Amino acid sequence: MREILERLAAANIQLLPVTQIEKHWIFERDGFIALVERTGDGGFGRMGTPGLWTERGLAVLIQRGQSKAFVTKGIELAASSEQVESMRSFARDLEAALKL
Repeated sequence: MREILERLAAANIQLLPVTQIEKHWIFERDGFIALVERTGDGGFGRMGTPGLWTERGLAVLIQRGQSKAFVTKGIELAASSEQVESMRSFARDLEAALKL
């Protein structure tokens, strides 16, 4: 577990202190988040789809014709290629950090 936490810190990925969600951990970097299952021993399970954190919650990336957007609960935000790459980089780094 200590090794995982060190890898997360080295990748600038934060574990958010959310107590209302009992079955998942929430990790964040640069405004992007991903939920990760909590295992029975308090460890880390499977990672969910990453997205952009907004005031209305998690906005997932979708393809709209030739463009991409982050969508959640009644809002749609255009996604720049830089944002898409930053989110994908976050997801790769998080997945790598969580591997035992």
